[in-house]
Amino acid sequence: MGERSTARRGAGRLAPSVVAATAQVAARTGQAPLEAPLGKSGLPGGTTLGRVGRRMGLETVRDLLFHLPRRYDDLREMRKLGDLAWVEDGEVISARVRVLDVRVEASFRRRVQRTIAVLEDETGTIDATWFGRRYIERRLHPGDRVIVSGKLKHFGRKRTLDNPDFQPEGAEDELLHVGRIVPVYRLTAGLTANRLRVAIREALDRAGHDYPEYVPPDLRSVEGLVGIGDALEEAHYPESFEGRDAALRRIAFDELLALQVGMVGRRRQRGRDAARPIEFTDDVDAELRAAVIGSIGRKLEREVALTRDQDTAIADIRTDLERPTPMLRLLQGDVGSGKTAVAAYALAAAARAGLQGALLAPTDLLARQHHRTLTALLEDAAIPVELLTGSLTAAGTRHTLELVASGMAPIVVGTHALIQERVQFAALGVVVIDEQHRFGVEQRSQLEAKAGGDRAPHVLLMTATPIPRTLGQVLYADLDVSDLRTPPEGRLPIRTGIRRPDELEGTWLKVREEAAAGHRTFVVVPLIDEADAVDEATSTANGAPAGFWDASAPAAEAEAVRLRELLAPLRVGLVHGRMKAADRDAEMARFRDGELDVLVGTTVVEVGVDVPEATMMIVQGADRFGLAQLHQLRGRVGRGEVASFCVLVSDSVDETAQARLKAAAEIHDGFELAERDWELRREGDVLGLVQSGLPRLRIASLQRDDHRELAVHARAAAEAMLDDEGELRPGLDRLSAELRRGWLARVAEAEPAGAA
Repeated sequence: MGERSTARRGAGRLAPSVVAATAQVAARTGQAPLEAPLGKSGLPGGTTLGRVGRRMGLETVRDLLFHLPRRYDDLREMRKLGDLAWVEDGEVISARVRVLDVRVEASFRRRVQRTIAVLEDETGTIDATWFGRRYIERRLHPGDRVIVSGKLKHFGRKRTLDNPDFQPEGAEDELLHVGRIVPVYRLTAGLTANRLRVAIREALDRAGHDYPEYVPPDLRSVEGLVGIGDALEEAHYPESFEGRDAALRRIAFDELLALQVGMVGRRRQRGRDAARPIEFTDDVDAELRAAVIGSIGRKLEREVALTRDQDTAIADIRTDLERPTPMLRLLQGDVGSGKTAVAAYALAAAARAGLQGALLAPTDLLARQHHRTLTALLEDAAIPVELLTGSLTAAGTRHTLELVASGMAPIVVGTHALIQERVQFAALGVVVIDEQHRFGVEQRSQLEAKAGGDRAPHVLLMTATPIPRTLGQVLYADLDVSDLRTPPEGRLPIRTGIRRPDELEGTWLKVREEAAAGHRTFVVVPLIDEADAVDEATSTANGAPAGFWDASAPAAEAEAVRLRELLAPLRVGLVHGRMKAADRDAEMARFRDGELDVLVGTTVVEVGVDVPEATMMIVQGADRFGLAQLHQLRGRVGRGEVASFCVLVSDSVDETAQARLKAAAEIHDGFELAERDWELRREGDVLGLVQSGLPRLRIASLQRDDHRELAVHARAAAEAMLDDEGELRPGLDRLSAELRRGWLARVAEAEPAGAA
């Protein structure tokens, strides 16, 4: 492959004047061609490309080189026009033809003009039609010989090519749009496929072939990896699918290597940090366990015991806390699996040792909920719990800050207010971060830095979104994991059913019955308002399932208006992500306190207030949510001791969507659902994964067996490349530079669960 690419470069795609222009651009901007802004790069259409490219995150020539195709069309086979009668409608074909005629005429609706070209070869003729593309008549003339590729349409015996691409015959070495394996890219308004292909072709010739190689030659040899320059060429303009696969394998390996270097480095750096070890005695351990269990028993008015998983997690946490190196443990489990009780043990252990504990929550409402829960859990241990959120009065904030700074607040629960500069701890020993995926690396680091001196705090991360085992082996390589799989004793299963939108009469009657019994109902919809509906091609390119943003998707504001009329005189509230946090929390508090019977909202209710009186969850447009989200939403009900119900509403006939809904209805174990979600999720459908912190890998897919094997190899390579302090060894300067400011920086700087 290397010799072939060298031959291509030697063929002289670019005139010397163009090469000189590139050098002038580099000199003028003070940047290498890779770093040149697209608008000043000298590439074809550079000004427009620079303006519209920013919508897709394309700022520089380097960004353009790594804007990889989303698929490839095989247009290599040349067809004879006389044989097209046997070609299926909608199939894309290529042919060598001569232009007989070109004309422009009004379409049948007279709103858009169309250009029609009559094409011929020795076996027959065919019309090619373009709508609204007047430039075609300037580029195509009678007598021209071209290679054309387009979608075949049948109208009775008549056949046409719909909006085909074409290039002059005789320029086979320069074919970009037809007669080859053609790359298909994600686009945006104002950027055509042809213009983008031309720009990428020139970017490859100017900078791609000579892209600095950053993977050591011995590793490339062992792993059978092509060079990065050849990989870029074959990823964009492959001569064969075998060459394309080799190119994408190289790029996938590089993504996984960047991910693993980051995780191995963080783990080794953390292993060299010092933490305050917390000494336990069996008596203290028994006291803390008894305090937690006793408070739970009083709430339920019966004797209880820790679940097997809670007991194991607490034992592991005790071992971690006794070490002089900082704990970094992820506690994952379903809603209601008892994570807060385990966190209470860790925080109380810090308090008993004369240190302080802090719990960081993503919202004011959730922080207040944790404050109430921890206060009750630690009542028997006589350990006070303080609250610090942005909604406190100025006097209340000053008082709490004084208690924290003096050490008189052994445990403090708060929101982002905890990481403000004015918050100073006397001796921070344990940090608990709830719904850790909602916080960035910098935010978590700011809280940990408040331990002061050269000591790092012990850190416990919590999430209610279990991650599939296969994914966790890669994603959680830099931290320890505890799973809470056993549901608490006495928790009733939530009856889950699937209904069509026209089958909800009985559901709304049930909502009225539940309200009459003093119970409450959540109604969740995919959108805030109808204006949120966007083009499906754009939404799926950004990771949403096909149809997620369909204009027919129910919207919160309209649904709230409808239900206020349908369910009158029931009191219906509304929450969504565009509301001010204080207003949203106030509405949720009204629902919790019984001032509302029904709460309509988007997925902001996914992690929110604990309402034991909530017994019904109705999810409109349920096929537009991932399994992880559906399970989280269902977990908002069934938190009391009465029967609860979840209704998944969908009119989708898509087989994958139906399989997802059926799995949600039949499976109530979050870990099992995570595995099923992993099996059902299509490429790009990453709703659940985004929550777990998985970086957006462009090529690597952990759903593929061969890429999971690549991840194992990348892990081994990362282990060998890093020293004991988690730094890259000497001789890896190019890799270091690529991880810092190259295309891999996006992966290297990503925030998996353990990143801190």
